[in-house]
Amino acid sequence: MDIETRLSELGLELPQASDPQGSYCNCVRTGNLLYVSGKGPVAGLSKVPKGKLGQEYTTEEGYTFAKATGLDILAAVKLELGSLDKVARVVKLQGFVNATSDFEQHPKVLDGCSDLMADVFGENGVHARSVFGAMSVRGNLPIIIDSIFEIAD
Repeated sequence: MDIETRLSELGLELPQASDPQGSYCNCVRTGNLLYVSGKGPVAGLSKVPKGKLGQEYTTEEGYTFAKATGLDILAAVKLELGSLDKVARVVKLQGFVNATSDFEQHPKVLDGCSDLMADVFGENGVHARSVFGAMSVRGNLPIIIDSIFEIAD
């Protein structure tokens, strides 16, 4: 099954990929790996969320933000490759959760993006990952996620 069909079956629509917020590009390909710069929940939402998990936002809201971030990641990958069908595997996600010092649910927040990748790519969407709490992130976003994809020849 092609990935566009899978997205449609899941009731998901890719937003327009967000632009880089500094002196860098969305994606860099080297060999069969595609590195995607850090993305946040800025595309496809009615309002860009700003604030910390454990203060302005709950773990459940963080999960939703991570899923929205995943859709922006996929939009950037599609823009770079022309088709998500060229993705052979999701290799790694790395999340930075803007959270209060006592917040402990970082993994549950990043599950929003991880679950999305598994839903979209099946077994090839299951990946390695890291998640970190951050005192602050750009734009006071609640989460930033960078990622690595393996690209089919």
